[in-house]
Amino acid sequence: MENSLKVIKMCELNVFVDGEILFKDAVYAKADGSKVIVKDVLGDSKEFENCKIVEVNINSVCLILSHIEDSLQ
Repeated sequence: MENSLKVIKMCELNVFVDGEILFKDAVYAKADGSKVIVKDVLGDSKEFENCKIVEVNINSVCLILSHIEDSLQ
C-alpha cells in the first residue's frame, strides 16, 4: 500500500510599512476600507489604519503595506 501522507507548509509573512517590520508571522490579511487587518496563527491581530496592500511576495515571505495618500491635500 502506498502511504499518502500530505505535507502542508504554512507561509507566514512579515508585514512591512515604510521599510520596517511591524508584524511578524502573519497568516491572514484583509483589506477593509482604509485599513488592513493581519493575524498570526495564534489569532493575535493588528490593524493598520490608512494603509493599503501594495505587494504580497511569498518567495520573500513579505507583505508590503503603504499609507494611503490623502487626496484632499
